[in-house]
Amino acid sequence: MNIIKFGGTSVANADSISQCTAIIKNKKSQSLIVVVSALGGVTDLLLSAAVEASHKNENYRSLLAEIENRHMDAIRELLPATGQSGILSHAKRILNHLETLLDGCFLLGELSERTKDLVLSFGEVLSSYIISETLKAQGENCALADSRELIKTNSRFGKAVVNFEMSNLLLQHYFDKNKAAITVMPGFIAESEDGHTTTLGRGGSDYTAAIVAAALDVPSLEIWTDVNGIYTANPKLVKQAEPIHDITFEEAMELSHFGAKVLYPPTIQPILNKNITLHIKNTFEPDAPGSIIRKNPQAKSSNPVKGISNIDGITLVTIEGPGMVGVAGFSKRLFEVISKEGINVIFITQASSEHSICLGIVESESKKAKSAIDEEFRFEIQQQKIKPAILESGLSIIAVVGENMKNHQGLSGKMFSTLGRNNINIRAIAQGASERNISAVIDSKDVKKALNSLHETFFEEKAVQLNLFVMGVGNVGEKFLEQIQSQKKYLKENLKINVRVIGLANSKKMHTDEDGIDLKEWKSLMANGAAANPGDFISEIKSLNLRNSIFVDNTASDDVAGTYADYLKNSIAVVTCNKVACASEYTNYKNLKNLSRQYNAPFLFETNVGAGLPIIDTLKNLVASGDRVHKIQAVLSGSLNFIFNNFNEENSFYDVVKQAQAEGYTEPDPKIDLSGIDVKRKLVILIRESGYEMEIDDIENNSFLPQESLDTTIVDDFFESLKTHAAHFNELYKKAAAEGSRLKFVASFEDGKANVGLHFIPQCHPFYNLEGKDNIVLFYTDRYADQPLLIKGAGAGAAVTASGIFADIIRIGNK
Repeated sequence: MNIIKFGGTSVANADSISQCTAIIKNKKSQSLIVVVSALGGVTDLLLSAAVEASHKNENYRSLLAEIENRHMDAIRELLPATGQSGILSHAKRILNHLETLLDGCFLLGELSERTKDLVLSFGEVLSSYIISETLKAQGENCALADSRELIKTNSRFGKAVVNFEMSNLLLQHYFDKNKAAITVMPGFIAESEDGHTTTLGRGGSDYTAAIVAAALDVPSLEIWTDVNGIYTANPKLVKQAEPIHDITFEEAMELSHFGAKVLYPPTIQPILNKNITLHIKNTFEPDAPGSIIRKNPQAKSSNPVKGISNIDGITLVTIEGPGMVGVAGFSKRLFEVISKEGINVIFITQASSEHSICLGIVESESKKAKSAIDEEFRFEIQQQKIKPAILESGLSIIAVVGENMKNHQGLSGKMFSTLGRNNINIRAIAQGASERNISAVIDSKDVKKALNSLHETFFEEKAVQLNLFVMGVGNVGEKFLEQIQSQKKYLKENLKINVRVIGLANSKKMHTDEDGIDLKEWKSLMANGAAANPGDFISEIKSLNLRNSIFVDNTASDDVAGTYADYLKNSIAVVTCNKVACASEYTNYKNLKNLSRQYNAPFLFETNVGAGLPIIDTLKNLVASGDRVHKIQAVLSGSLNFIFNNFNEENSFYDVVKQAQAEGYTEPDPKIDLSGIDVKRKLVILIRESGYEMEIDDIENNSFLPQESLDTTIVDDFFESLKTHAAHFNELYKKAAAEGSRLKFVASFEDGKANVGLHFIPQCHPFYNLEGKDNIVLFYTDRYADQPLLIKGAGAGAAVTASGIFADIIRIGNK
């Protein structure tokens, strides 16, 4: 004998029911029991109609009409026209009974638990009748059995307790006599011993099938639903989740208890002791393997974690006070009062000091729980021995589950470090002695990020997903996006880093897509993006709350640099080519570095000095290894080096600066480069990264620009001043040429003093042959005292700057 059960989504409409009947007929080689749920969504409609009626809201009539139409439409689509009349009439009589009940709720203005169970039963009564008649019309030997006559319970309406001894006898007796090839039964519903309709709890159709399977001692049970089994995590929240093909009863119970909605938790209980295999299959993909739940799974996995699940809508109830310590019977009183109120405790944790106990319960029962606890311990509260119960709502429980977790060290550390890295605050922790489950209470807003982070840690260790939010899509930004697009496949296949651009923004517009932006279309998406500013962008990033989030700043904006602290405080990494923040007041620079450490959020700015050259990274490694920097000499401006290398008797200073701007070597305002401000910023960053405290104003600037050029406030005026003072620049060139020297803008640091300025570099100097837009840095240290450590290469340009940003992204992915 085979037993199969179809859930509400599997029998949602005529098309779905046709899919079910095809599966049923394919399995009829043995006698078959088919347990069915109500049509998808009908139970909710019935409950809403009953509540509306009890509140004297006439809207219940339109809900009743919707319920009637759905069932009548299903009959008309599933059954031939010649056989519809009697079936429609019978269904109408059932619906008339329902209408009478709802009218009674309306007239009385009340809805008892007993009446609610009776109203809710109509969904399964109607669906089982329609499916059985459909099978008969298709020529099948089919009978309809009323579960209320075969499964007996107590009178705890809403979630009745089964009398297994009586129910087993009734089921065995019925199926000993029943000779039909197919028997259809309504799930979810039963009957109390005094003859009233009861229900087995939402999702109780699974339970019905398990009760029948255990009573008849069948070898296996199939539950057909709309997914391919139990997943490693909720596939609606974790897109990388995969079906678990083989799982133990205990693991399945843990996962179902903690929110794996594909399986109703009590389902396991009747079949566990009988060692009945449970197979979960997808009605709409019948050839998919699904999940098999059994005592000894055949498929062995090296991963001790089987799945990650969650329960939302949790309130944490905390009872604390010195009057609890060492007091025998305190816990007994607490749990007795909770039990008397019929409140289910989902989560328990107690400090070893006995100073506090935390209980996790569903949010809807929190006020009732607090009232009962405060009343029970009124005397202790008045004596200030304990505090009134404290409620914290808006929480969720996440659980990591696996039968073999107890045999592996470090799993809890791995779990909590993953949550910590992603700024997910843990309110409470619980772990059973069996070590099959590690649970934590977190804010509900962090659930999606927590599940994805943990899933990545335990199931996707070979690939790290980085979620980028890019501010600035000009020269550097555009090149950066091009590089991401071209290298995305390589990074995933070779470095196991999956880079997704989730958000793009500039000073006016932004566009975000939680599933990742198609970089082939980013320009059109930005053109049609929402109006925005830096504050809007960070608000959007925080609301998305994605794991491994990285903010990428491709601008030179003071306003954008001012937002870094907010990102870091939310454990969002910052990668920037914008020098403003690191060259600002020393206290701000140190604060950003401290925030990065405190919130475990990388703050990388390699491109602040030398574009794509590994200058800062090399310097960090020197300092970290115990070396000490004494002296720095450098040409730090690729744009100024380009300008002075191309400035000669044939090319005017104005024309060369214009060329440098056009080719993207200068800042949007070239005066930032030519005035020495940009080089001062770079030098102060190197000094600070060397371990010295210095403000940018402490650096002497020997500017070569005329005062009129320095005083300009508009870019066009600045360029005009270069024309006006052409003779000044020509004189500098002639003087250097006469000495056999070349013009280089040099940055220097030694003995706590720093300066930048234009130098005449002789042929014997390492800077003399510095060509094009190259940078060069000389570090004199304890280890490099006689011959300095030299770093040289292209130090300007959108492409090399973008590659430096890209390198910082990869550093984060490789951490």
